[in-house]
Amino acid sequence: VQLQASGRGLVQAGGSLRLSCVASGRTFSNYDMGWFRQGAGKSRVFVGAISGSGSSTYYAESKRGRFTISRDNAKNTVYLQVNSLTPEDTAVYYCAAGTRAPENYGLRYYEDYGMEYWGKGTQVTVSS
Repeated sequence: VQLQASGRGLVQAGGSLRLSCVASGRTFSNYDMGWFRQGAGKSRVFVGAISGSGSSTYYAESKRGRFTISRDNAKNTVYLQVNSLTPEDTAVYYCAAGTRAPENYGLRYYEDYGMEYWGKGTQVTVSS
């Protein structure tokens, strides 16, 4: 599966942003989808994930509340909504796809072990 993320690159602090990621190549609903981000000089970190059907989501503890992941399987697209942006949200945001989460582990699996397929990432800069 190929992934391409996009979204507004420069936003002001306090505002909101919605990133999109379009998938191609395989049946989109077969994949759990996730978002990660990487700030300058920092490691890539997990933001959250959504199941293939869209019925369940999981977020990293520090991301709960301001981040919302959704998907539209008819459009092969997953979204990341971020509210109340701060300069600390400045990062390259990556969408990813996975298939390996065991049923008894759930989407938290991807926080611990990552995902199999990655897009190139899109830069988000939050100005103060």
